[in-house]
Amino acid sequence: MALKKSNKIDSSFSMSSMTDIIFLLLLFFMIASTMSAPNDMKVNLPQSSAKTATKANIVKIGITAEGEYSIADNGSKPRQVHFEEIEPYLQTVHAADSTTYVALHADELVPYREIVKILDIANENRLKLVIATKVKE
Repeated sequence: MALKKSNKIDSSFSMSSMTDIIFLLLLFFMIASTMSAPNDMKVNLPQSSAKTATKANIVKIGITAEGEYSIADNGSKPRQVHFEEIEPYLQTVHAADSTTYVALHADELVPYREIVKILDIANENRLKLVIATKVKE
């Protein structure tokens, strides 16, 4: 029997596994890039069904539909203030007690930019802020 050793090296390269990997990477980046872009969708925000109570000091900031601001401390009667008075007042309250929460009670007709102003004040001063909502019946 004449068996011959083959000393030839096959110099071909199989691209099928490489194309599979490239295809999977392409799919991954396509899906990841669409997830990072914001979607322009109309969203109806839900009402809150849970009621959360805190035992810490709470400062209530109210914004009426007419754009008037009010502040109330721990159960006291709300007093009307100008917007410029809110930040210094919150800074003094926070300096006295760092566990103080700010509860924002805004009318549903208040423009969003007015709410963002209060959110910015709370963020700049590292205050804990909660937004009051209606309880779903």
